[in-house]
Amino acid sequence: MKSYQKLTTAVPQPAACRVEEEGATTTPAGHGKLAPWWVGSGLLVAAVLLSTITVWVLRQVSGGWPGPALPPRCLLVPESHRFDCYPERRVVVTQELCESRGCCFIESPPLEGGKRGVPWCFYPPDFPSYTLESLNQTALGMVGLLVRREKAYYPRDIEMLRLDVEFETDTRLHIKITDAANPRYEVPLEVPRAMKRAENPIYSLDFSRDPFGVLLRRRATGTVLMNTTVAPLIFADQFLQIATSLPSRFLYGLGEHRGTLLHSLDWSTLTLWARDVPPTESFNLYGAHPFYLLMEEGGDAHGVFLLNSNAMEVALQPAPGLTWRTIGGVLDFYIFLGPDPNMVIQQYQQVIGFPAMPPLWALGFHLCRWGYGSSNETWQTVKAMRNYQIPQDAQWNDIDYMDGYRDFTFDPHKFASLPSLVEDLHKHGQRYVMILDPGISSTNPHGSYWPFDEALRRGLFLNTSQGQPLIGQVWPGFTAFADFSNPDTHQWWLENLQHFHAHVPFDGLWIDMNEPSNFMDGSEDGCPPGELDSPPYTPAVLGDSLSAKTVCASAKQKASVHYNLHNLYGLMEAKATASALIQIRGKRPFVISRSTFPSQGRYSGHWLGDNWSQWKDMYYSIPGLLSFSLFGIPLVGADICGFSGSTSEELCTRWMQLGAFYPFARNHNTQNEKAQDPTVFSPAARTAMKDVLLTRYSLLPFLYTLFHRAHLQGDTVARPLFFEFPRDVATLGLDRQFLWGRSLLVTPVLEPGVDSVTGYVPRGVWYDFYTGSSVNSSGEMLKMSAPLEHLNLHVREGAILPTQKPGTTSKATQGNPLRLIVALSSSATAWGDLFWDDGESLDTFERGSYSYLVFNVTQNIFTSTVLHASTEATEVTIGTLSIFGVREPPSKVLLNGQEKPFSYLDNQVLTVSDLGLSLSQGFSLRWL
Repeated sequence: MKSYQKLTTAVPQPAACRVEEEGATTTPAGHGKLAPWWVGSGLLVAAVLLSTITVWVLRQVSGGWPGPALPPRCLLVPESHRFDCYPERRVVVTQELCESRGCCFIESPPLEGGKRGVPWCFYPPDFPSYTLESLNQTALGMVGLLVRREKAYYPRDIEMLRLDVEFETDTRLHIKITDAANPRYEVPLEVPRAMKRAENPIYSLDFSRDPFGVLLRRRATGTVLMNTTVAPLIFADQFLQIATSLPSRFLYGLGEHRGTLLHSLDWSTLTLWARDVPPTESFNLYGAHPFYLLMEEGGDAHGVFLLNSNAMEVALQPAPGLTWRTIGGVLDFYIFLGPDPNMVIQQYQQVIGFPAMPPLWALGFHLCRWGYGSSNETWQTVKAMRNYQIPQDAQWNDIDYMDGYRDFTFDPHKFASLPSLVEDLHKHGQRYVMILDPGISSTNPHGSYWPFDEALRRGLFLNTSQGQPLIGQVWPGFTAFADFSNPDTHQWWLENLQHFHAHVPFDGLWIDMNEPSNFMDGSEDGCPPGELDSPPYTPAVLGDSLSAKTVCASAKQKASVHYNLHNLYGLMEAKATASALIQIRGKRPFVISRSTFPSQGRYSGHWLGDNWSQWKDMYYSIPGLLSFSLFGIPLVGADICGFSGSTSEELCTRWMQLGAFYPFARNHNTQNEKAQDPTVFSPAARTAMKDVLLTRYSLLPFLYTLFHRAHLQGDTVARPLFFEFPRDVATLGLDRQFLWGRSLLVTPVLEPGVDSVTGYVPRGVWYDFYTGSSVNSSGEMLKMSAPLEHLNLHVREGAILPTQKPGTTSKATQGNPLRLIVALSSSATAWGDLFWDDGESLDTFERGSYSYLVFNVTQNIFTSTVLHASTEATEVTIGTLSIFGVREPPSKVLLNGQEKPFSYLDNQVLTVSDLGLSLSQGFSLRWL
């Protein structure tokens, strides 16, 4: 067996490699000769070694295996550590096929349901890989040369690779591996450039020389975060693979997929290739997010981002281990050291960009359906909502508003009153949003449809490999696809939107079908032969082809071939759309996109796609929205009450309660199903829906402040419980509850026919949001009453929540008095903050046109401190202060030294009303 040696002294070792000073080291030969392969697994390996050699000897004596005898080196590898050497799908892997690659072959039974389990064909410990030939210091880190002397089994193996390591910050490491001789496609994403080397990194870095490998440790604990010696590095032109051990099984991220928040490491594969398909377990869905968050033993966290936009799959196995496989580009890794999960996500967004600040109206309630059929029917729904005084900020239309499903048109008969509807919405402080698709109708007589004619004239479509517009089929019939990688397309998109806005002054845009979706595979002519459309290796994509229900990978775009840019299509369209909205309206853009990629939070939000009106779909929306919080896209939600199929009154009531706490809250429905907006249900259900929306609207100041913190520094809005309680292992798998920020716990009912719900309440004091009554939890599952009209909300001790008397729109709410809810900690302290501006102007924080207040309680004194003030704050008053957890009845309450009347309830809630204080003035309130 080949020994795994650390870098020998024969390779230049600059001072930069000293672990104490520089965060990276190489160990001379003679130290650490045990393969890094087995780091942390010594006892396991010893046991396996003893048992497998015994089995091997006995089998040889008794007649052996069918076929050639297995070499002991193969038996040495425990099942959980078998890294797949033959990942091709739709191939029955035989011993002959496997051994032709130089790998080990041992059959093992499949998992339940026929899913692939332990690989039959796996790498032996001595499989040839790259060798680290040199390593030299640079100003920011190191540069190395990797050499492969034996070819791997994919065509156009790259023999010499360049390794770049940059110690960008104390908590961020950048490792990039690419072709040493020739340029390769890289994702055109703006990333920060480090100016100097990190001085005190909280990580240390080692390299194995032969085989080459990276060993990354957390300095404080010694935990090995990455160890890439567990399987060979393969870097061919269209197959790049690198694997690592993981320090625990608590892995999250890697979207977009439907499933639990916590991934299973039991031989599961997650594919990243944007695809139009209703959310289904195990399928690659609309977006691609090659980022994972991992919780380590003890509560520390780290994240890993592979900046690569090609078709990709990530294989998980119980070692625990992970394998990245991609079919193009480079291996460009960012590792974020946290050390807590909130900090990991902040550090990730420092690279990809912080999300845009949404307009306040974006956080109101949105209503839509496919199949209103006319603008008058749409209008009737709006009027019914107003009649019942149910909050609504935005009315939407799906594709039925269009004339022949063509972008930038509206049906002159069925939607003739659309401009009047939009005018009426605006008069009532409401907004209008409509859908757009990137497929442009290509069959109209020349001169009759400007969007197509002009894009054709300017050369703005995706082209076939022969240089002609690629024609697929979407809603209008045959279509060409706009090339948003071309800056000229952004200008054309703007001009089309300007023309349409002059007739229908929309406020936001919904961009759909932007994977891009195609009702054909490839094009009307299929796809040409060649290694872009039929690569040497195809990841486990739905349909087994890169062109399944999308365009040909060989399609030409301005920036590169579609093979490289497919996963970026939605991002590039979102960027063009947000830019156009800013130029047209001069206000913050509102864009909701189906397809997404890292950095998209800067331009759009996301909805979770075409779900079903089923209880399980309601549950799956929670891990969905929490995953997008990890991906830096906080403005996210699912279609409330479900898109496809028919909802029930009970399901829709429960879903409206949950959906009222989606950061992006929209009820949306398909055509040919009964209506599911709140007005169509019984009075009891309608009232329950109205009440929970009023609760959401009362919390808009709190939610808006959370979005400000997301925009400013990358905080999450909807947050998994383990983010706040990372050392409580009971929280690591929770995805039926979530938090808003750090302090509001949402526990929805996700099952039919029940009047109670069991939820986890982390250790500490929590207060009922509605009553202020407290529960002191030791960190336990608690059964809570949950009649159909009730959603359980709890406020965490030590928090101060700014709330407001709700109106039926965000605009109406904005002028109402504030109520501050104070949830005292066990030590009688609390803290909170409030960000306030006009709700729609661009860059208010950057321009200083905002107010920011900090609230604090200590020693029975509440203090409001204005850290920054603007004119908007003078128009709003603080009306009420509710203080939960005041243990003794006060004898008096003093506001700025003046006595004020108050009420005190047996459940220890102190309320002071009629304060009438301007938001722009600080004050103190004391109780004795």
